[in-house]
Amino acid sequence: MGGAVAADVTAAQGARPARGRRRGAPGVVELGLLSLGGFAAFFGLWFVVARSGVVPARFLPAPGVVAATFFHLTHDPFAGYTLQQHLLSSIGRFLMGFALAAAAGVPLGLLMGWFRWLDDVVSPVFEGFRFIAPIAWVPFAALWFGTGIGGPILIIFSGAFPPCVINAQRGARLIEPHLIEAARSLGAGHCRMFAEVLVPGALPSIVAGLRISAGLAWQSLVGAELIVVSSGVGYLMVQGQSNLATPIVMSGMIAIGIVGFLIDVALRAAEARIRRGWAGA
Repeated sequence: MGGAVAADVTAAQGARPARGRRRGAPGVVELGLLSLGGFAAFFGLWFVVARSGVVPARFLPAPGVVAATFFHLTHDPFAGYTLQQHLLSSIGRFLMGFALAAAAGVPLGLLMGWFRWLDDVVSPVFEGFRFIAPIAWVPFAALWFGTGIGGPILIIFSGAFPPCVINAQRGARLIEPHLIEAARSLGAGHCRMFAEVLVPGALPSIVAGLRISAGLAWQSLVGAELIVVSSGVGYLMVQGQSNLATPIVMSGMIAIGIVGFLIDVALRAAEARIRRGWAGA
């Protein structure tokens, strides 16, 4: 009886669609067509509403107007720089704030997951910190750093730091106990346990946390650039709003969305690759 059940289970596993695809799940071509359909519906609705006059053109320009403005911003400077230069400035601030959050948050989370006493000490302060919205740090950052680079980095850090800590801590606690016992029985000290058991075991969770962290850091960027700065996409949008130039504001929003999407795609690919390597190890 048991052998028959095992044979049935094995046969059922072998009958699964190739590459782990679920029955009825769309293929690559179908998924691409669905995505194009979604974009077409969105821009079609935008075009119809803009042309209908329900919303004044100065508040909701047509897609063609925004596209033309986006193109002009790539070679005609606005607020001192072209769109690419504003983006490079924003990306630089993002990378500094995100790197600082990862460098501080991942080790802290791993240590909190490994040492329960440290978790008990840090958690009360951390739980209060992580519920403060990044935008709430804008006045504080302005008081501390004025117009310097430290203000935007602090705001980006405040958004990116909590996911790094939470996911690293969770990854450390999900490590199989028998791996820990085996390492201890072989005489591994704290340093070797940390480097050879803790970090590799928690790596998938760490990478997932970094992906969430990067998204929150990029979203915090506009709030960071509300501080008096002289470049960046947030600065471009604020200047566009001051000049009642809605197409410029929307062009900045589109640029933020495109770059954020590319960051997520890159981190998603890194996460999938690490998970495949981790599962095959």
